[in-house]
Parts: sequence; structure tokens; C-alpha cells
Amino acid sequence: MSELEVVHEFTGPMPTGVSVSDTGRVFVNFPRWGDDVPATVVELRDGVEVPFPDRAWNSPSGDDDEGAFVSVQSIVVDPADRLWVLDTGSPLFRPTKPGGPKLVCVDLATDTVTGVITFPREVALETTYLNDVRFDLRQGGAGVAYITDSADSGPNGIIVVDLGSGESWRRLHDHPSTKARPLADYRPVVEGSPLLERPADGEPKPVTMGADGIALSADGTRLHYCPLASRHWHSVPTRALLDRSLSDEEVGEQVADEGDKGGGSDGLETDDAGRLYLTDYEHDAVLRRTPDGDFETVAHDPRLLWPDTLSVTDGHLYVTANQLHRQAGYQGGRDRRRKPYHLFRVPIDAGRVRLR
Repeated sequence: MSELEVVHEFTGPMPTGVSVSDTGRVFVNFPRWGDDVPATVVELRDGVEVPFPDRAWNSPSGDDDEGAFVSVQSIVVDPADRLWVLDTGSPLFRPTKPGGPKLVCVDLATDTVTGVITFPREVALETTYLNDVRFDLRQGGAGVAYITDSADSGPNGIIVVDLGSGESWRRLHDHPSTKARPLADYRPVVEGSPLLERPADGEPKPVTMGADGIALSADGTRLHYCPLASRHWHSVPTRALLDRSLSDEEVGEQVADEGDKGGGSDGLETDDAGRLYLTDYEHDAVLRRTPDGDFETVAHDPRLLWPDTLSVTDGHLYVTANQLHRQAGYQGGRDRRRKPYHLFRVPIDAGRVRLR
């Protein structure tokens, strides 16, 4: 287990996603959950958070703006060294409007937007919260993307996107494996206190966010995912997600329970050695599962207060720590977060991720 290295300290809004290009460029996003967010996507340049690709793309005219980022939850650099931006279209978790939820491609050679994929209403529901995304450029003519819908008040599932045609469809729609576990089965504890939604007025209630973390196996044959409120994770053959002749029930029959992973996870990731990485927000840690099924601790540090998103690039694992559980909504209306938030990295002994 190696020591964490501080890459950046955030003194403004809380970050969620991070991704690093093959040339070492670092990108971070900030969802619009209530903080003052000058830019929802930035590049870290010499310690400065610079709106990316520019300020105009970070200045939406409304929640349905197809030409600007509304509220970004995740960013991922794909194996072709392009940055994909996953826009929830749901600031403050508001109901989505057509045009807001989208997947945007930015060419890192020119820092220009080269494509925008929006989702039809039957794919991005009014309740949908687009959470995380992974890519496989070996499938189809231009590749495919897999996205988790972690909605806390509607159906969960996996969204599949054909990057060439822009066509998208839902899979495992409200399947039990994509749902948060009930409090009777899973009672997460963070910093010694049960993790519950605790409004300023009203009774505490369980966290209900579903399919959240997502990771593609190194050979691209299986997609791993986990609800935010669960210690279990699952996987499904990607061929089943892609085969549109199958019913959703038939896809669901191919889901495998990957077992108890030891703690609640927000983010998942893979490396090109076939190892699966997972955050453990209950224990301030990042773990990984080896191909033979053993679990190892990659990082364990009291500064890892809610490890959120993972990115493996060129022998390092990057992870954001954003104190999500200290937000007012989990603390009886009192914001207990203490800045700065952090982006860390830790060396690992594998190469860069081939499948993001």
C-alpha cells in the first residue's frame, strides 16, 4: 500500500469526477448540487481550475440547453484520448428536460466539441440521474458507451449508447441488481454515524440512490456495476446489453451477483491487468479485486473522506475525496464539509487503463 499524493486542493465547490488523458492532462467536474459552481467542467492547469473547453460551454441558458453543460456528474477520457462529458441535465436533482441529459465529446487535440448525443424521453426519464459512464471502442463501428442511472426516486438501470449512430436504449430497467438495498439489509456507517438522508425538517430516511459505480472488464466481455446504497455488486455480459433482440427479462437472467465487496462504493474502475478497483466510503479506502478474486487495499487514509471517482492512467490511480456525506442533506440541514476537498493519486504497478 502506497502513500497518497495530493494532486490538487479545491477551495470552491465540491468535485465528483476526474479523468486524466494519455498526455497527463487532468480534468475535473463539479455538479450543480447547491454550491456556487462557476464552471461545471475544468482542466487543472498549473494548479488553476480553468473552464473547459471554454466558459461558453459552462454557461447554460436553462436545464434543456443542448449546447452547454447544465450539471456534469462524470467525465471520462476514452482510449482515443477524447474527453466525454456526461451531463445529468439535473441541477439540484431537478426533473430532467429533453436536451439537458447528454453525452458530449471533446477532441483534446483541438479542445473543441465534436459531438453531442442527447437521449429520447424513453431513455432519459424525467427521474433519470446520469451518473457514470464507460466506453468500449471495439464494439460496432465507432464504439459504445454504458451509463448508470442512479435515480433516487425513479427506475434505475443501464443506458447503452451507440456512439456512431447516437442511438440509445435502456437495459436492466428497474432490475433488483440496480436498486438500493433496503435499510434492513444495508445500514452504511460513515465517520461513525449511520448514513441517512437527514433533512432539516422531517424524519431521517434511507439513501435510495441506485446503480452508480460502473466498470468494464479488461476484455470488454462483462460490465460491473453497483448501487450507491449496497455492499453487493453485480455484472452482466456486454453481449446481452448490446443484443437488442433480447428482452430485458432475458438480459436480467444473465446478471451475476459478484458478492459482498466489504463496504459501500461510489466509484469503480478497471486496469489493463484485469483488476477491478472500488472506493470504500465506509472505511476511507480504495480497494481492488485481483483476477483470482482476492481483495487488496490500495489506499487507506483518514483524508479519503468519501472517495468518489477513480481514474487509472499511466501507472497511477487518481481519486477525488469530496466529503459528500457531510452535506447538509445528510446532516440535519447543517453543512459539515470542511474545505479543501482533495484530488489524490497513488502509484500502482499496472499500466494505463485501456477501456474506460
